[in-house]
Amino acid sequence: MATKLRPIQTIAALTARRSLSTTHRYASASSSPQIFRDVPPLRTYRRSLLLSNRTVGLVPTMGALHDGHLSLARLAAVENTDVFISIYVNPTQFGLNEDLSSYPKTWEADLVALETLDAELAATPGAGRISAVFAPTTKTMYPTLPPDSSLPGKGSFVTITPLANLLEGASRPVFFRGVATICLKLFNICTPERVYFGQKDVQQTAVIRRLAKDFHVDTTVRVGPTQREESGLAMSSRNIYLGTRRRNVARVLSQALRRAEAQYLAGKRTRGDILWPATAHADEVAAAQEELDPGARAKFEVDYISLADPETMEEVEVVDPARGAILSTAMKMLPLEEVAEGEQLGAGDDKIPVRLIDNVILEPAE
Repeated sequence: MATKLRPIQTIAALTARRSLSTTHRYASASSSPQIFRDVPPLRTYRRSLLLSNRTVGLVPTMGALHDGHLSLARLAAVENTDVFISIYVNPTQFGLNEDLSSYPKTWEADLVALETLDAELAATPGAGRISAVFAPTTKTMYPTLPPDSSLPGKGSFVTITPLANLLEGASRPVFFRGVATICLKLFNICTPERVYFGQKDVQQTAVIRRLAKDFHVDTTVRVGPTQREESGLAMSSRNIYLGTRRRNVARVLSQALRRAEAQYLAGKRTRGDILWPATAHADEVAAAQEELDPGARAKFEVDYISLADPETMEEVEVVDPARGAILSTAMKMLPLEEVAEGEQLGAGDDKIPVRLIDNVILEPAE
């Protein structure tokens, strides 16, 4: 018996709250992006693109889109005729006590951003178009058992060890298991020629590259540069929770990394020589915040400052100049203790702790 497919909607139609007819139409170079909730209609659409010799670049996201996501979509549009954007907040990459419930969800704004970007691409000679947005339900992505974030957990998972147990994986034990699992599902559903991730999540890119290699996934992993705010803070969906005070202090991440990078560029190669300025700067800023009154300070906790091999993410004592290395750091911005009158606050009134990560690639020197 043939599978009954749900109607496909364009973003323009959804934002205008109009329903399309149940007749399916495939995107052409001039049509708006279409929203898919289920796998069968998306696969049917993908097959039509394949038969028309069109290529797909996939940008996986959890929504709350910012300029970093859009920059990846632009990169995908340079290299492919069609860009697929997935929007799904994946439960299995959040630990049992992590911020799944508070993760920002900005569906309507995301649709407007994608519609605007697609119009920009339509006016760009030779650019591909955003032809599909895949926004599945959790039942679609986890059809057999409910998603499980416990360890060892029940369900079908992809584990990439020991890579996924280091750094972010050490602090968030189920994180990369969830990332690898959902990405393999997305790759299998969308069968993209290329997939696009941002350098900000540098360990994630290493995990995905290993996933593609070890499981013979027929897709090329592309990594776009980290997009930053004017202050140097790496763009993140979680930045929405940072008001002016915490946002200003959060610059310590990029500042610390740049100090370490300067050591490498000056010819330093040992771990101690490279990392000490970064650690000293973070300690200095933390101490300065402690001295302020509760109504003026923004406290934070540094999780790690790492100097790691670019492929294995294992810590190195001496950087091989032929390989380079990855400098990375993670910290948690703590909730404000007191709010000043008239202070500009982030979403949630700066009461939500925010985990931030950043990195700098130390390029091979030989």
